[in-house]
Amino acid sequence: MLVSEFDYPLPEDRIAQRPLEDRAGSRMLVLYRDERRWEDRWFRELPAFLRPGDCLALNNSRVFPARLFGHRAGVRSLPVGKNNPKRWQHLSGEVEVFLTRPVSGDRLTWEALVRPGRKMRIGERVRFSGDVEAEILARGEFGERTLRFHLAGDIYEHLERLGHVPLPPYIHRADEAADRERYQTVFARQRGSVAAPTAGLHFTPEILDACRAAGAEIAQLTLHVGLGTFQPVHAEVVEQHRLHSEWYEIGEEAASRLQTAQRVVAVGTTSVRTLESAGARAARGETNLFIYPGFEFRTVGAMLTNFHLPKSSLLMLVCAFAGRELTLGAYRHAVETGYRFFSYGDCMLIL
Repeated sequence: MLVSEFDYPLPEDRIAQRPLEDRAGSRMLVLYRDERRWEDRWFRELPAFLRPGDCLALNNSRVFPARLFGHRAGVRSLPVGKNNPKRWQHLSGEVEVFLTRPVSGDRLTWEALVRPGRKMRIGERVRFSGDVEAEILARGEFGERTLRFHLAGDIYEHLERLGHVPLPPYIHRADEAADRERYQTVFARQRGSVAAPTAGLHFTPEILDACRAAGAEIAQLTLHVGLGTFQPVHAEVVEQHRLHSEWYEIGEEAASRLQTAQRVVAVGTTSVRTLESAGARAARGETNLFIYPGFEFRTVGAMLTNFHLPKSSLLMLVCAFAGRELTLGAYRHAVETGYRFFSYGDCMLIL
């Protein structure tokens, strides 16, 4: 399959730049796979689509402030023209670091994306504050860097102080104080994601109570969102693409609820990848499972998901579950009827 087969036109004004005032106020496009049709509904109606024997699988990973801004600290001052009253010039440029995942037990060594990447050589340091620096240790294939922090105390305390909410690049504004709460699900518990599991952003405690009242169990699992979820597809042929690994865990209590369910309703593509990697059993580890059309689903029976970028691995996953033609037809309908797209946008329920 060609990656170009998973493209669709999307006007810029369809991309949600801010969340709705009401978390649960989103529209919900419902796809019926067997009947090959869809209908326009509202997310608040989700409990009406649930029944006794269902189990909602929620990703409880918590987003941390993974975007940092600092300055190059490894280039020394050089003399400038003698007529310049400032005889010395410090050659330091602004550097943006987007942490993707820790790769050492002490959580001081990280994989990251760095801008400007070409200028940041191995051995250079980035200074984020008077007491926090990082050194570039290695380079990756697509511009990734491995860096090591030099600091005292808990790194996450420093990140909470210095870091910014890692809003996606299609949100064309700086992060705001409100994003610390809204770019987070109400059931987020396990810190470790660099992007929100966005299908879960619509839920409120009241909606969760209504889902339970409809007879559905709720199982919380964890997949820490990293490069594997949102990395661009660089290959032209789908089967040639490879995902980065992401850490996941399904606990004993969640596994018990999943195993007794008649239908597992996965909330978000991250929950789908976790469940299809581990099955309905207690497990932890890393997954780089890439789901695209032709994949045989063994655990997930229904899915709630947001709308995804053209030619992305997430759109391919949805097409694998609902069929490419039905999915892209529904996307065209969503564009034409004013649905809001991507992280802060509306959602789709696939039955």
